[in-house]
Amino acid sequence: MLAENVIDGIGLVAAVVLPFFNIPLILKIVRRGSSQDISLCWALGVWVCILLMAPSGFTSEDAVWRTFNYINITMFTCVVAVTLKYRHGRREKNP
Repeated sequence: MLAENVIDGIGLVAAVVLPFFNIPLILKIVRRGSSQDISLCWALGVWVCILLMAPSGFTSEDAVWRTFNYINITMFTCVVAVTLKYRHGRREKNP
């Protein structure tokens, strides 16, 4: 019983932490002002798959899977939004 609780606890921590590894990618794109080196096919493909898996996660009784889905969909949506925003580099402001 204790081992199961420890395993679930470790899984829950990993489910929360893992999606936050998207932050360095987001920061890299913003700092460089371009997402040209990021494949749109990859970003949109991963995002669509995450969206398609989300209903399973949202309705799951497994707290680790459910938590991971909520955080992952949020963080990867940020990746896609930043990738699309910076696709053609920084836009020059009109004077």
